[in-house]
Amino acid sequence: MLRVYGLLTVFFKLGLKKTDRTIFLKNARMTAQNRLLAVLPPELYEKLAPNLKRVSLEQGTILHHPGETIKDLYFPIDCLLSITVTMTDGSTAETGMVGNREVIGVNAFMGGRETTQTEYIVQMAGSAFKVDAGILLEEFDRNKKLRDVLLRYVQALIAQISQTTGCNSLHVLEQRLARWLLEAQDRVDSDDLKLTQEFLSHMLGVRRAGVTQAAQKFQESGLIRYYRGRVQILDQRRLEATSCECFRVLREEYDRLLGGKDRDG
Repeated sequence: MLRVYGLLTVFFKLGLKKTDRTIFLKNARMTAQNRLLAVLPPELYEKLAPNLKRVSLEQGTILHHPGETIKDLYFPIDCLLSITVTMTDGSTAETGMVGNREVIGVNAFMGGRETTQTEYIVQMAGSAFKVDAGILLEEFDRNKKLRDVLLRYVQALIAQISQTTGCNSLHVLEQRLARWLLEAQDRVDSDDLKLTQEFLSHMLGVRRAGVTQAAQKFQESGLIRYYRGRVQILDQRRLEATSCECFRVLREEYDRLLGGKDRDG
């Protein structure tokens, strides 16, 4: 259930008119769809809410280049973001996935406001809430409750990066593709994923032909339906059975650190 806390208090503090209140209520409901924002204490959420700006992000947009100072953080609602690394030969691979239970740009409050080798790219188009890094850093420095939530998230992100590294080294492509699709589905709450095979090959760090072969096998088995620029998950349970243990391990770790989400079944 979506939670919107103490909105009357916010209205009085901000002096919002009726039309502004309608906009604020709409934004507040959307904000709660990011599960990391939703677990913030009520008084902290109220304080941050006026600084959260809803933005639309297009697929392929680069939000941050290596070496740049991180000026903004993004809390996805229904988009999917990637943390990627590019090698000197131009090849790329994903090191972290960020969706509606996460935030991208944590370097801004970890002591260094720039990254030297990673970039942030929009995998799947959609909406997110954008906040100025300086505002979040100021609140992070003085508010223990915010620090607790964000540091638990950093722990979950480290777990994701570590598990992904092991998965990419030890598991076959079909297992890795199944895991990736399940993680994407879990982060956008949709069985319909707008993705190209070329994009998937970059994220998995493999040749496109390998992704094509694995996707065709999944489609023939009735696990997914693939058509140009779109993957639809048809049988989640069987796809989970095809995946390695990494999807389950990471989901349980996120639930432990940040609270579980309502799931069917």
